[in-house]
Amino acid sequence: MSLSALSGSSAAAIGLSGMRAAQQRLDTSAHNVANALTPGFQRQVVTQSAQPGLGGVDAQTGRASEAAKAGGDDFGHLAEDMVAQRMSVYSFAANLRTVETQDHLLGALLDAKA
Repeated sequence: MSLSALSGSSAAAIGLSGMRAAQQRLDTSAHNVANALTPGFQRQVVTQSAQPGLGGVDAQTGRASEAAKAGGDDFGHLAEDMVAQRMSVYSFAANLRTVETQDHLLGALLDAKA
């Protein structure tokens, strides 16, 4: 199933946007863990927002604010990043299940009409 074939607010399009957002959060937290001890490193954060008209979510990666940097030590941020990685994996799996369910239901509908 190609991304271009999915449009609007179908369950598959919503699930795919969630999968992309989960992958982006996983990539960002992995980047933060890998570079935590690099001199001059600036943490990255992912900001998600709902797409009411289209359905699904939009995720943007940016630099952490100065307040967020001062709010915790390096080990505190590493713990947060490890938890974020786990949550990203669960979120990806849940959104994948949504896409699979929609695909299964569409196949059942087509079988019933055939």
